[in-house]
Amino acid sequence: MMIDAGTRAFWRATLALCLGSFMIFSNVYVTQPLLPLLMDNFQISELEASWSFTITTLTLGLSLLIYGPLSDAIGRKNIMLVSMAGVVLTTFLLSQTQNYSMLLILRGLQGLCLGGLPAIAIAYMSDEFKHKAMILAVGFYISGNTIGGIGGRLIGGFVGEWLGWSEAFLVMTLISFILLALFALLLPASSHFTAKSLKPSMMMTQLAGHLNNPLLLLAYLIGGFNFFIFINQYSFVTFLLADAPYHLSPSWLGLLFLTYLSGTVGSALSGRIAQRIPQPMCMIIGILVLMTGSLITLIPSIWAIIVGFFINAFGFFFAHSTASSWVSHNAYQAKASASSLYLVFYYLGASSGGFYLQPFWQWAGWSGIVAGSMIILTLTLLAAILLYKISSQCVSDAPSVKV
Repeated sequence: MMIDAGTRAFWRATLALCLGSFMIFSNVYVTQPLLPLLMDNFQISELEASWSFTITTLTLGLSLLIYGPLSDAIGRKNIMLVSMAGVVLTTFLLSQTQNYSMLLILRGLQGLCLGGLPAIAIAYMSDEFKHKAMILAVGFYISGNTIGGIGGRLIGGFVGEWLGWSEAFLVMTLISFILLALFALLLPASSHFTAKSLKPSMMMTQLAGHLNNPLLLLAYLIGGFNFFIFINQYSFVTFLLADAPYHLSPSWLGLLFLTYLSGTVGSALSGRIAQRIPQPMCMIIGILVLMTGSLITLIPSIWAIIVGFFINAFGFFFAHSTASSWVSHNAYQAKASASSLYLVFYYLGASSGGFYLQPFWQWAGWSGIVAGSMIILTLTLLAAILLYKISSQCVSDAPSVKV
């Protein structure tokens, strides 16, 4: 029997996936509040310091092309466990290096390991959960993403300022090991998984099929380009707030990421609201909220910037959670590949957004970042409106059943 909402099995599986999500995303984002510290320690530029984050999201995104199809062929849980064990190992090795080039290599390897759970988690839920339960579980799971992002940044900020950036990775190693053990204990084995042959030609055909489906392609573009802006705003705002007139330390920069808490709320609410209004409309609402928050950060006040990022996080994760669920629901075959492809767009957006925003930063500082953000968000808003129109047309064109 598939897992239904509210049952003991639902809460056990959802808790396991949320803990795994926390582990993954705390490791992804642990360096963000450390960027000014890394810049000073290694005598590198802002863009070079940001590579410690972007290299991880790049390799994470590329790894999803492998994990998704592989899990369609050989199963879900074991791949997640092995990849998470690789995260623990690479995090420990990061704590032992004092060379920035080696740090970047290890962060790249870590990204390859970090991709296992994000590539497979939603496909696991699609296999094992009833549809209504899956929509709710995806909201909770992405809430785990946001809490992990907060946790990693707080650990990076506070431990980095107190003991040093190497010790921040050492603390992350211990936390990651504990969460891996809990994940392995709590997550039920797959009982509704059906293996498919691992054929590279079939994999390419499936990926091409997803890209040729406008209901999926538009969601990929919306998720990827929203993240392209949202996550890199956080990187550049650390340089803004570390400089005059704010002069915030790494621990205070870490506290800025508590604004992700509103994203946790947005993710959790998205599943419930999407049961009442069309999911593309939820994406439209989320993007408009994200644009509003970005404009508020132009007010030259630390409190306005904080409020703006609270609003940003709510809007972004409201749209992201909805788009992620939309992809899984509208992929009628190779669901793990479809979800993985969404996350490829998502993390490639994260890894490339800094290069897009850097000229805007050099041109006009934070005002330039907001201007560059509004250009891209206007395009994703138009994409969401187009998705709404296409999906509405599909519904109206569907044949009715006469009784």
